[in-house]
Amino acid sequence: MENTTFEESIAQLETIVTQLERGDIPLEEALEVFQKGMVLSKQCQDTLTKAEKMLTKMMSEDEEVPFAGEEEA
Repeated sequence: MENTTFEESIAQLETIVTQLERGDIPLEEALEVFQKGMVLSKQCQDTLTKAEKMLTKMMSEDEEVPFAGEEEA
């Protein structure tokens, strides 16, 4: 799970939520799937927190930060 992208983790999490909402899996499996979903949720939250901190830092710096593909004048 550590090598998955944010988008892949979100997709896996959506699949897990759908499975659990259907309620057609045995309790033991549901508990395992729920636990995996909690791990994915934490990873996604950590990724979002890091991205927010990075953007906040970039926006608070005095100098302009050019976006990728922009040429500096």
